[in-house]
Amino acid sequence: MKALCWNGVNDLRVEHVPDPKILNQTDAVIKVSLSSVCGSDLHLIDGYVPTMRAGDIIGHEFAGEVVETGREVERFKKGDRVIVISIIGCGECWFCHNDLWSMCDNSNPHRPLADAAYGHGGAGIFGYSHAFGGYAGSHAEYVRVPFVDHGAFAIPEGLSDEQALFVSDAFPTGYMAADMCDIRRGDVVAVWGCGGVGQMAIRSAYLLGAERVIAIDSVPERLRMAEDKGKAEVINFKETSVHDELMARTGGRGPDHCIDAVGMEADETGVEYWYDRAKQAARLETDRPYVLREAIQACRKGGTVSVIGVYGGFIDKFPMGALMNKGLILRTGQQHGQRYAQRLFRHIVEGDIDPTYMMTHVLPLDEGVRGYEIFKKKADGCVRSVFRC
Repeated sequence: MKALCWNGVNDLRVEHVPDPKILNQTDAVIKVSLSSVCGSDLHLIDGYVPTMRAGDIIGHEFAGEVVETGREVERFKKGDRVIVISIIGCGECWFCHNDLWSMCDNSNPHRPLADAAYGHGGAGIFGYSHAFGGYAGSHAEYVRVPFVDHGAFAIPEGLSDEQALFVSDAFPTGYMAADMCDIRRGDVVAVWGCGGVGQMAIRSAYLLGAERVIAIDSVPERLRMAEDKGKAEVINFKETSVHDELMARTGGRGPDHCIDAVGMEADETGVEYWYDRAKQAARLETDRPYVLREAIQACRKGGTVSVIGVYGGFIDKFPMGALMNKGLILRTGQQHGQRYAQRLFRHIVEGDIDPTYMMTHVLPLDEGVRGYEIFKKKADGCVRSVFRC
């Protein structure tokens, strides 16, 4: 089959690789119909996740059709249309039973790598390095799905694969970012980053009761999408001081909740950005936490900072004093998509949201390298490149 493979920093290639097979009787093989890029993939491509190996298939957000199941699979049969949550959960451990799917104890066969980095490793993730299980990703014609009864969800009748696709990752990630804020009616929410996850965080904040959402980015097309589709107020961080603007728009109090939907490769224009870039280049710091610092400084006293953008290692100049003295709540995590999938399908079926507007560039898998180039450069208004496999 054809697949998009990582072969080194900024080196992607469409290659012919062996078809996946059933390895365990709880597996299924899915014929991929649509597979989307994700901002966190760029951390792999740019070399910030050190446990990639040449030939690894990337991609973790996908929809498709079941073509084969193991004998112990109960919920699915050949021909079912499904989305698959990017996070792999066994469904049997304490964490899965408590709806903390991204912390699964059993789905990552390479947990010692993650244990060494984080103290306790989490779940496996499709196409996301060997520290997260070494699973083949979804930018391929077929993909093996372990524990399919606990990770796949049937696409409701009447919904297209396009409408359902982002329930695999971007929608539950953005929804969890807003859900971690414990939003109350009348709250003001600020969202840093207007890529796919940021767009879904904006919409989710309103679904959960926010009165106002303020979106921060510098890409005009993404800000326009946040404004037109998300009904957010927008701030271009290259044109004004984000902190000063947020204070002005909230009467000096600051947003009730701040969402970091950017993560380890934050862009900025000031001296802190170049400080972080220099430390990254010298391997003295792994992540650029400019957005996280700014969110902590801007959030109102007693508010919540929700971090859904991916961080991989260590950061410098963390404003612990501001976090503590302002009494902020800091909540983080990889998304628990299994917790949210059915709820998000209901929102789509009931017409609250149609996430297909994020599919700005639909390409054949053969053009996977170009799809990532457009996405990485934010060229031609790209929010998400999606591959038809």
